[in-house]
Amino acid sequence: MKPSQTHTDCESIYKKARSDKNVRAAALAGGVGTMLEQFDFAIYGLAAALVFPQVFFPQSDPLAGALMAFAGFAVGFLARPIGGIIFAHFGEIFGRKWVLVVTLALMGTATFLIGCIPSYETIGILSPILLFLLRLLQGLGAGAEQSGSATLLTETARIGRRGRLASSVMVGAAAGTVCGTFMFSLIQWIIPEQDFISWGWRIVFLFSFVVTIAAWLIRRHLSESPVFEQLKESTQENHKMEAPLVQSIKYGWKRIIQVAIMNWGPNTNSYTVQTFFVTYVTAHVYLTGTTKFFPRSTITDIQLIGAFIGMISAFMWGTLSDRFGRKSMYLLIAGLATVMPFLYFNLLDTGSVFLIGIAIALGYIFAAYGNVGVQMAYFPELFGTRYRYAGVTVAREISSLIGGGIAPMVCSFLLLTYGTWLPIAIYIAFTMLCSFLATLFVPETLDRDMTIVTDAIKSEEHTGF
Repeated sequence: MKPSQTHTDCESIYKKARSDKNVRAAALAGGVGTMLEQFDFAIYGLAAALVFPQVFFPQSDPLAGALMAFAGFAVGFLARPIGGIIFAHFGEIFGRKWVLVVTLALMGTATFLIGCIPSYETIGILSPILLFLLRLLQGLGAGAEQSGSATLLTETARIGRRGRLASSVMVGAAAGTVCGTFMFSLIQWIIPEQDFISWGWRIVFLFSFVVTIAAWLIRRHLSESPVFEQLKESTQENHKMEAPLVQSIKYGWKRIIQVAIMNWGPNTNSYTVQTFFVTYVTAHVYLTGTTKFFPRSTITDIQLIGAFIGMISAFMWGTLSDRFGRKSMYLLIAGLATVMPFLYFNLLDTGSVFLIGIAIALGYIFAAYGNVGVQMAYFPELFGTRYRYAGVTVAREISSLIGGGIAPMVCSFLLLTYGTWLPIAIYIAFTMLCSFLATLFVPETLDRDMTIVTDAIKSEEHTGF
C-alpha cells in the first residue's frame, strides 16, 4: 500500500472497482478476450485434425500428416511462455488492462492471416513455414491472456465470489470453442467436404476478424484491477530495482513449480479431449455397423455439444470452489480425472455416436473445464502481489508447453507407434496424477487477502480486500 493512502482511500478504490456495473464489465471483458483466444486455438486444433494434413502436408499419410499438423499446434505453445514472460513484465508495470488489449490484437491478426495462406500445392514448402510462423504469433499473444484475465478478475471480485467471477474466463474459453466448432460445423453443413477442405475452412479463420473487433470494443472500456491501482506506486518503485520475472524466480520459484505441475495434468487432458479425440475417431475408429471411419462432421457436432457442456462445467466448478474451498474441489476433480482416460477410450472405441458423445461430454466436464474452472481464482490467490501476474503466467505457460502444447503430438506418435490407445491413456492419466499430488502440498486460499505481498501459506488469515 502507498504510504500516503488511508484505509478510507483503499475502500474507495475497491468500492468503485467492485460496483455491480464494473464487475459485470470485467467479467464480460475477461470472458470475451479468452473466447477469442480459445476460438483461435480451437479452430487451429480442429483444422489440424481435419484439414491441414491435406492442405499443408499433402504428401503424408493421414496419421503422419496429423502428427506434423500437431507439431504446428505445439509451436504455438512453445511461444506462449515467451509471450507470457514479455507481457507479464509489462502487465506488472502498465497494468492488466494494457496487456489484455495488446494481446487481443496480436492473436486476432495472426488467426486472420492463417486463413490467407496459400496451400502447399500453390507455394510449396513456404506454405507450412508461414503456417508455423503465424502460429508462433498466436502463441505469443495468448501467453498472457488467460493469466491476465484471471488475475484482474480475482483482484476485482468481492470476497466469497472470486471463484464464480474468475471462472468466467474459462466460460469464455469454452464459448470460444463453441464459436469455433460451430463455425466449422456450419461450413461443413453448407458445402461439400471437398470444397470445405479446398477453401471452406478459410472462412472460419477469416471470421476471427469480426470476433477480434467485438472483443476489442468491449475490452477497451475495462477498468484496471483495484489491487494494481492501489499498489501501482510501490510496484513501479520495486521494478526500478528488479523486473517482475526476476522477482518471481528469486522469491517464488517453488510456488511456480508447484502451480506448473498442478496445471500440467488439466492442460494435457484438456487438449487431448478437444483436439486429439477428433483425430483418433476419424482416423482409427469405424462407425458402428460400417467399414468407414467415424465421420468428420459428426465428431465436430459432438465437440460442439461438449463445448456447451464445458461452459456450464467451468462456472459450476468455480462456484462450488467458493463454497467448499479451492483445494478440496481441485483434488476432487483431479482424482476423478486420473482414472477417467481409460473410460474415455473404451467408449470411443465402440464407434457408437451416443457413447462417443458420452465420452466427450465427460471429457469436457472433468478434463477440459473441471480444474481450470477452479484455478482461475486459485492460482492468483496462491501468489502475492509482488509478482502475481508474472508468477501465474510463467507457471501456467510452462505447463502449457509441456502439457497441452505437445499432448496431441505425443498422442498421435503413441497411436502411430503402438496402434492402441492404452499408452495414451496411461500418459494422460499420469499427468493428472502428478497434478493431484502437487495440489496436496499447497494451502487453501479461499477468501485470501489479495493485497498480501508474499505467497499464500497454511493457516494464513483469509480476510481483507
